[in-house]
Amino acid sequence: MPGQERQEEPADPAAVRRHPALFRAIRQRKNPRLRRSDITVTDERAVRRAVKAAALGNAMEWFDFGIYSYLAVTIGHVFFPSRNPTVELLSSFATFAVAFLVRPLGGMFFGPMGDRIGRKKVLALTMMLMALGTFAIGLIPSYATIGFWAPALLILFRLVQGFSTGGEYGGASTFIAEYAPDKRRGFYGSFLEFGTLAGYVGAAGLVTLLTAALGPATMESWGWRLPFLIGGPLGLVGLYLRLRLDETPAFQRLESESAHAATAADTVEPTTRADLAEIFRRYWPALVLCVALVGAYNITDYMLLSYMPTYLSDQLGYSETHGLLILLGVMVALMLVINQVGRLNDHYGRKPLLLTGMLGFLILSIPAFLLIQQGAVVAITAGMLMLGLSLVCLLGTMAAALPALFPTHVRYGALSVGYNVATSLFGGTTPLVITALIGLTGDDLMPAYYATAAGLVGAIAVTRMRETARRPLTGSPPSVATPEEAAQLAHAQTPEPRF
Repeated sequence: MPGQERQEEPADPAAVRRHPALFRAIRQRKNPRLRRSDITVTDERAVRRAVKAAALGNAMEWFDFGIYSYLAVTIGHVFFPSRNPTVELLSSFATFAVAFLVRPLGGMFFGPMGDRIGRKKVLALTMMLMALGTFAIGLIPSYATIGFWAPALLILFRLVQGFSTGGEYGGASTFIAEYAPDKRRGFYGSFLEFGTLAGYVGAAGLVTLLTAALGPATMESWGWRLPFLIGGPLGLVGLYLRLRLDETPAFQRLESESAHAATAADTVEPTTRADLAEIFRRYWPALVLCVALVGAYNITDYMLLSYMPTYLSDQLGYSETHGLLILLGVMVALMLVINQVGRLNDHYGRKPLLLTGMLGFLILSIPAFLLIQQGAVVAITAGMLMLGLSLVCLLGTMAAALPALFPTHVRYGALSVGYNVATSLFGGTTPLVITALIGLTGDDLMPAYYATAAGLVGAIAVTRMRETARRPLTGSPPSVATPEEAAQLAHAQTPEPRF
């Protein structure tokens, strides 16, 4: 009736939970509604620059770790000389695992810092420390030269690598997720793991080339140093690219809202970034889910991409070069399809792709290793492709799925903690655990059993997560690719919400 006040429809509680900052701003208006200015319109060129810088940093991280994995036998000879080859290999993998012990500490240090001072600054710092640690390893004298100090320095610089890497994945995936439009977050996020494969391919290719050109004796003498020394200049390139970036739109908006909230008297929910205590207190269910997903994903990832060359040479008697060449071909094949996996999870959802990958490891791990044990090149390649296609479903989806578990004001910190706790417990220890289990039991199928168990845990975890494809990040406004899409979205949200 004329003159009668219009009754406002209540807002969807789920929408309020996803965008508390946005709805706080709407609530304060006299005529509350989702306006065009509430919606982030992404700049495609800026998104591409952000993806390139984040992916290069991830490639650098896995180049570093890949080098160590593929040179594990040589490093065992250089730094842990022993009459027992198994002891040398276990010592080398133990040093590999040491870096992962401090990754949670790095995540707890760099993650909340990224929520306080910004993603860009922290990602530049982690890149610089990672490159420094890698370059320094290439300069360490051998055990024959300085004795005990050689493995001690190796462990020290591995700790530097691990500490800096603690802030890398959480920040890089957050950076891409907050830059990407909602409907293409899976596609752009898949480039982060494209960087993972590129780092591994670069490391495997370089080690294979050097081994073939220099021979085992020269590699053990000084050739092993070259891949580590290359890490320094690569890090400077990544640092330059990251320093040229702007802060993410989501963080810029959060900064603006935090400043506004400091003067507003009727703020419904604080916008300040949480500290570690609040992350553990308020977001522990999401942290547990993150640890389960990442733990399953990392066991399978490190088993295939890090441990497999050692398995082929140490357990099956293949030459190191032969095993690396097969893995190199498999990884190139995965690089060709990973971005298509990103498109698929944008279209069909994160959960179907993640579940496909986890079930793949649950069902196919034992058959794949039985094929690999046949010893023929075709059988080994087929077995590794079975594992690789399961893994690429995870690689192409995780970078979009994991940041969506946490709201914007704690995303970097919470994701860094959850990711690195899982990586420390289950990822970096995978080569060591598998080698030890094979040594204890004499069963060469131990890697298959380990991957099967990881697939089971991962499949259960996927069923407990909510679907986030094509939806805005929790705590951030909608993000679209064009002004026209923003106008359509604003027009579709014309009902006036009541709080």
